[in-house]
Amino acid sequence: MGIVNVTPDSFSDGGLWLDPGRAVAHGLELVAEGADLIDVGGESTRPGASRITGEEELRRVLPVVRGLVAGGAAVSVDTMRASVARAAVEAGACLINDVSGGLADPGMAAAAARSGVPFVVMHWRGPSDAMDGLAGYADVRADVVRELDRQVDAVVSAGVDPGRIIVDPGLGFAKDRDGDWELLGGMDELTRLGFPVLVGASRKRFLGTLLADPVTGAPRPARDRDAATAAVSALAAARGAWAVRVHDVAASADAVRVGSALRRVETRGGRHPRTAAMSGS
Repeated sequence: MGIVNVTPDSFSDGGLWLDPGRAVAHGLELVAEGADLIDVGGESTRPGASRITGEEELRRVLPVVRGLVAGGAAVSVDTMRASVARAAVEAGACLINDVSGGLADPGMAAAAARSGVPFVVMHWRGPSDAMDGLAGYADVRADVVRELDRQVDAVVSAGVDPGRIIVDPGLGFAKDRDGDWELLGGMDELTRLGFPVLVGASRKRFLGTLLADPVTGAPRPARDRDAATAAVSALAAARGAWAVRVHDVAASADAVRVGSALRRVETRGGRHPRTAAMSGS
């Protein structure tokens, strides 16, 4: 899943793709680099970000969704608003990616149900301008799985087809650095929920902290975290993730192939796929 942020204030690429023509061209470049989906978002959800109006979000998003669909791309819309989700699906989007998992807008689950497209339910505890204060957990893996399961139950009760649900642990959203690593290490617990898992680690703070300057302690700048993001992509694929959401598609597309190949070996009893085929397995 390649990211196209049509925003002035996203944490690593804010302002780069505000022009609809440039945003569409960038999205099509990501497709050429290996993206299966282009995730278009018009509202930043970086830590501390404030909400924008629905009208402004629509103004930013719809021309890009239409342009990408016309160019042959499969498009997901990154939004917490039912009105934006509905309009984007009408414009050709084939997936709704709601970082609030249906909690920010009471009408979102019903809108997702009526749309008939897949719906990403991300673990969420509160808005971006408050989420850093909501990162307290008794056991982050168990708590996130339990709360995510509760969010899924709510959207299913509102009519969303369970077969169209994708879950996301919400790395960086009301999580501290240690919590993000714990969740990546607990992928098996997430996959046991029975839904495809989306992992969004791209350029996030926990990677910047891991790669901090050894002298000054300053976090690695966001745009210099793509190699680490690709490493996470390989690990996520090896542990059964459905997709990874990334800014730099080329590196992660290769990384996903590596992780997927390793997973195939593990599921075939430790033999290389070619060796297994030669033996008739």
